[in-house]
Amino acid sequence: MKWKFAKYALLVAAFGMAVSVSDAQTRKKSTRKTTATKKKTTTKKTQANVADQNLNVAKQDTLVVKATPKDPIKMDTIRKSLRNDNAVELNLVRDRTPLPYEYIREDDAVYREKVWREIDIREKMNLPFRYKADEDNGNQRFIAILLNTIKSGEVTAFDASIDDRFTSPMTLDQIGSKLAGSCDTVMVPDLEKDPTLSKGIMKESVVCEEFNMDDITKFRIKEEWVFDKESSRMYVRILGIAPVKTYFDKVTGKEIGSAPIFWVYYPDMRPALAKYEVYNGKNFGARMSWEELFETRMFGSYIVKSTLENPYDYYLKQYINDPILRLLEGENIKDEIFNYEQDLWSY
Repeated sequence: MKWKFAKYALLVAAFGMAVSVSDAQTRKKSTRKTTATKKKTTTKKTQANVADQNLNVAKQDTLVVKATPKDPIKMDTIRKSLRNDNAVELNLVRDRTPLPYEYIREDDAVYREKVWREIDIREKMNLPFRYKADEDNGNQRFIAILLNTIKSGEVTAFDASIDDRFTSPMTLDQIGSKLAGSCDTVMVPDLEKDPTLSKGIMKESVVCEEFNMDDITKFRIKEEWVFDKESSRMYVRILGIAPVKTYFDKVTGKEIGSAPIFWVYYPDMRPALAKYEVYNGKNFGARMSWEELFETRMFGSYIVKSTLENPYDYYLKQYINDPILRLLEGENIKDEIFNYEQDLWSY
């Protein structure tokens, strides 16, 4: 009996040793597998992180390197004077502000007529509009003053091809495309394939027109004449200014027609015009501001359209072909507006 118990005890002990050895081996294998998988995942993560870092660096590099945007309204760079370029200190221009308009009640405005005029800057009286000198505040041509105020955001340009009631604002790109014109494809000699020009080989070349400020020779003004019964006085208020571009036939060179490019609301532009001085050829020290020039009517113009007896909203050139008769009709419109105020008085 004792030997039997001893045999059974030895068998149980041997079985227990075998089970413990097998458990230890399985645990070692599982830990080796987990460590291997951990190493694989960590290597994959590090590779992914390195790739993300490289991608971010590439993105940063692409964002840093930027192409300079093309200026749609290309203007000459004005270099400011490093010393006083005048014999006296000029500080009044910087502080100059326009006077506010006198208020007119709607009930007191018993007579109102709108008039459209054109200013031809080739006339002798309007030559200050073409003054080409550069000063610290930029070029002194009136078209340059308009474009500078638009680029600086002081005023808004409105599309003149839609209407003249300031309804559709324009972007700088749209203004630049209208000023410079379109691009054409022309045939030019191919100097690479035919350097001696003996074979007559031609190639296509794109030629784009460049904007020249001297091409703007007219400005259109929209104004309203109002008679105020409270003060018994006729007022004229300018509402808008538009540069007019003249179009020519590319073959014959003859004038095809003209059209305004954009409208600028004049009351918004008065503060800017008060800081620019008008050229005075007689006395350079007695110059007025552009705002004073328009308010005192120191320019020559002719009427091209009015609301007086015009139910079809036509321009004068749409029903009067002769340019001399158009000028006379404009003078008749001016006389009718002037006579309304004069006929109210008895002498």
